[in-house]
Amino acid sequence: MKKLKCVFLGTPDFSVPALNVLDNHPLVDLKYVVSMPDRKSGRGMELHSPEVIQYAKQNKLNYFQTENINKEEVFLEKLESEKIDFIVVLAFAQFLGDRILNLPNLGCFNIHTSLLPKYRGAAPIQYALLNGDSSTGVSIQKMVKKMDAGDICLSHPVSIHTTETGGQLYTRLKYQAALSLNDFIYDLADGTVEFTTQDEAKISFAPSLKRDDGHLKFKEMQSEQIINKVRGLYPWPGTFCFLNKKRLKVFEVLTSDLSLKPGEVSSNLGQIHIGTLDSAIRLKYIQLEGKKACLDSELLNGLKQGFELH
Repeated sequence: MKKLKCVFLGTPDFSVPALNVLDNHPLVDLKYVVSMPDRKSGRGMELHSPEVIQYAKQNKLNYFQTENINKEEVFLEKLESEKIDFIVVLAFAQFLGDRILNLPNLGCFNIHTSLLPKYRGAAPIQYALLNGDSSTGVSIQKMVKKMDAGDICLSHPVSIHTTETGGQLYTRLKYQAALSLNDFIYDLADGTVEFTTQDEAKISFAPSLKRDDGHLKFKEMQSEQIINKVRGLYPWPGTFCFLNKKRLKVFEVLTSDLSLKPGEVSSNLGQIHIGTLDSAIRLKYIQLEGKKACLDSELLNGLKQGFELH
């Protein structure tokens, strides 16, 4: 069977397993890897390539880096001359214009980590956990100019464990995205892809998250909402409150049997418990600004005065 000419667009480590599938797939001729430019990072603020480009360099793949692929006239002309069959996009962080969407013979396909049309947008993994969902999944959709709105080509459901964190689900979906892509390539090569129009009545959104979104407001939230936020936003952007006006990062919380009013704090058990709208919770594993992460009992031993949380 003739190999399909492909271009891959992606940036972070999340994209690497899918890139690895394309690089090694018997039905794919991977022509280019496209990603963002190198960035300064770390204590020394040295230039570092995106993980996708690191993979491309290590495996001697053709690559191209740009802030805006839509403006790269020379490169786009080269792609057009190559007669590309399909483009795969995963965590690329750039919108594609009409010229690129219409460039490949078979289309541009985006891998999205939710069961579309649920959670269109940049943070579907976190929103599934924030809302206490029991399942999510991976969708592959044929791209159109409207964000995450194209016809669905493949959907693979993934169950969510009740204690799973954002980081754990991120890792599982990173590999499921690659497995789903592998299956999709065979369908594409066979001409057996089935396109399903998204149900506009079932659309929901998962917009980008900011650091301030992690603020735990005990007087305004129920215990389950707080538990879901702590696990959903770990490790990024993380959750926090304030202890005596210092930021207190919260990594793990548990339900509590204590009867406390919303915002009321108890440390009588050698642990930190606080009331929410419906019940109390324990802030089990935390980190006070300027100190190491520790159990609440360890932090209490180091406090020389009373404290308040908000």
